[in-house]
Amino acid sequence: MVPFAGFEMPIQYELGIQAEHRCVRAAAGLFDVSHMGQLQLSGRQALDLVQFLTVNDAARLVPGQAQYSVFCREDGGVLDDLLVYCLGDSEFLLVVNGANREKDLAWIQTHAGDFEVDVRDETDEKALLAVQGPAAESILAPLVDVDLRPIGFYRFAHGRVSGVPAMVARTGYTGEDGFEVYLPADEAPAIWNGLLEAGAPLGLAPVGLGARDTLRLEMGYSLYGNDLDESHSAIEAGLGWRVKLEKGPFVGRTALARQKEEGVSRRLVGIQLVEPGFPRRGYPVLSEGESVGEVTSGTVSPSLGEGIALAYVRSDLAEPETPLAIRVRDRDLHGVVRRPPFYTRGSLKR
Repeated sequence: MVPFAGFEMPIQYELGIQAEHRCVRAAAGLFDVSHMGQLQLSGRQALDLVQFLTVNDAARLVPGQAQYSVFCREDGGVLDDLLVYCLGDSEFLLVVNGANREKDLAWIQTHAGDFEVDVRDETDEKALLAVQGPAAESILAPLVDVDLRPIGFYRFAHGRVSGVPAMVARTGYTGEDGFEVYLPADEAPAIWNGLLEAGAPLGLAPVGLGARDTLRLEMGYSLYGNDLDESHSAIEAGLGWRVKLEKGPFVGRTALARQKEEGVSRRLVGIQLVEPGFPRRGYPVLSEGESVGEVTSGTVSPSLGEGIALAYVRSDLAEPETPLAIRVRDRDLHGVVRRPPFYTRGSLKR
């Protein structure tokens, strides 16, 4: 257990990181991610505020649908990445990183005064449990009173889990099929235990932060504080496809539009080693012996058995198959730029 964002969080349970990782890929894992911030916006201009603060186009959402988006500063630097859930025509749930919860809430409230909207922090009232893996639907289906089959990727439904009111979303951070379940915090321990009991015959096991990190890195999913931060823009971070300039004014639009037009000098890329080695955050990235960046996230992939990493490098080195090296201790280990995901055999059907 380690302290994180005001919570005590599990790095691993009894199986260990690699075994938990493989459990999610082969069967299913149960995650307690209740540290994620849950901020609810409601009122006549709730959509207008979401549109102004995020780079994606929330106007495309209908109730029961979610999208991945980003908060940016005026200069395009990433304040946080988040999920936007459309609960109704004038009601949205923003799920933000736990370590950024207070910062994000202050950012929203700073701008909310210009809009007719109510902002509520519901993090302490709600829990968030995730069932992820190819067996996730089979495990969860007998416990809920809604049909999970029609719920598509980034869609959700309201119902009951073991009799407890909940929101069930087909979202996740692992590259596997699965669901995230939003429910009252005081009901979470009983639901957690019930899920583990019901899922044990299908291979369900509890999974900690360690495997959550290796699972997301195999997919090339960015982690705020490592691969995303205020000193790198959404364009540099490879999130330009989420930036919808055509939707109208939003915070950071001018800077991001200029970067899209003029290009950027650095980009976040995936690197896969072609010789044994364990890349870690902060290790130098080299091209022909010259330092051109450093690793922001790195591990040995439990699924592939090879070193994988994310790193910011010069834009002219960002094309797939470009040879690069990562200095691991005193050795320069050869690798190539890969377009994530590194792992492509997941059960998720988009």
